[in-house]
Amino acid sequence: MRADCVVDASVGVKLFVNEEGSELADRLFARLTAQPAPQFYVPDLFYVECANILWKYVRRFGYSPANARQDVADLGALALVTISTADLLEPALNLALTHDITAYNASYVALAQQLNLPLITADALLAHKLAGSGIIIKTLAELKDSV
Repeated sequence: MRADCVVDASVGVKLFVNEEGSELADRLFARLTAQPAPQFYVPDLFYVECANILWKYVRRFGYSPANARQDVADLGALALVTISTADLLEPALNLALTHDITAYNASYVALAQQLNLPLITADALLAHKLAGSGIIIKTLAELKDSV
């Protein structure tokens, strides 16, 4: 069964750094090798957000720069469908203002709304801010029994 969705950087980076939820992220992304493979959508800022998180790991936690470089290469090789943030700009700003979330996070939310797909995030605060909004958002932890 296909399970198309939008994934954010908080989930994507867990493929490369060992954090709480990394095993769930691995299982989620393993679906991309299924037949038929689901489509995972991301706004183009996903890649630079993941690179920034990896940079923080290098600067703050002694993560290897060589590993970070390889992670970025591996990230670029994932079979993700990338959408330009230019196409999400207005709805993202409206969502950011309405729900008191960053425009970065709102870009993922806007994409999920545009495609009528769930947004998968590891950001519990984002999910909390959108609770009751009618926006389909699932935390990685909520997927524990289904991935």
